[in-house]
Amino acid sequence: MAEKLADNIWKIVNEWESLPKDTIGRQIIRSADSIGANIAEGVGRGSYQDNRRFVRMARGSLYETQHWLRRAYRRNLLTSEQIKALSLIINDLAPQLNAYLKSIGNIPDD
Repeated sequence: MAEKLADNIWKIVNEWESLPKDTIGRQIIRSADSIGANIAEGVGRGSYQDNRRFVRMARGSLYETQHWLRRAYRRNLLTSEQIKALSLIINDLAPQLNAYLKSIGNIPDD
């Protein structure tokens, strides 16, 4: 789901003109890509403590992505339809991240 969000954002930003693409576009792509990257890195670290830490970073990147989406919408770079489509993904991803974090929250490290 994180990859789907990042790919959809990439496709949208790729159509923007150079100024918005180089400013907000770079930021929103970076934050969206960081969601999945942090999840993957946390899993690959091999400890529950590291995994929890990286899932929290992924959640922070998701919130940052939401911030940049609001900024892009307010600056007329995104349509209402684009926001609705991206919000559907975010509204599924956010609780899944929280549930995943909760599921690994009580597991002790060896």
